[in-house]
Amino acid sequence: IRFIHSPLCPRCGIPFPTEEGEDHLCGECLATERPYAVARAVGLYEKTLLTAIHLFKYRGKIGIGEVLGRIMADFAGRQWDMTVFSLIIPVPLHRKRLRERGFNQAVILARQIAKRFSLPLDFMTLRRERITAPQVGLGREERIANVRMAFAVRKPEKLAGRKILLVDDVATTGSTLTECA
Repeated sequence: IRFIHSPLCPRCGIPFPTEEGEDHLCGECLATERPYAVARAVGLYEKTLLTAIHLFKYRGKIGIGEVLGRIMADFAGRQWDMTVFSLIIPVPLHRKRLRERGFNQAVILARQIAKRFSLPLDFMTLRRERITAPQVGLGREERIANVRMAFAVRKPEKLAGRKILLVDDVATTGSTLTECA
């Protein structure tokens, strides 16, 4: 796995192509206000990591997901003081997709992080209200449009004033994260 490291954008976490230099805001983050404080991905979605995620997500290899979740927990523990988070929320699947797949991959990943840091896991408050096309193969603008208004919060007062760690399996353009936030 090629892990993501500096230099990167301190807000959205996108790595810069050069191996040298300091972290700095990317053009997108300079131009656009983000609805979240910070986003990070563990590694580049290629080769070994891509294969592992596909085996987990599309072939039902739950054990691989648990290992990936522990890798995410290791990463999170190095990135942040995990005691600042009061809740972990996995990105929800629509109930139809959940029935088809049989599991929510983000819940499996988030469960490992929650377990490691003894944080509550909430997979009921954030809901996917409408089914969306898979993001795979969509361009940036199509991804943004695809998830627009796809999520809703039940009982928003439950989340008010809390620092939340939102967990998903893949981050490409950040459109799902932005919409959930």
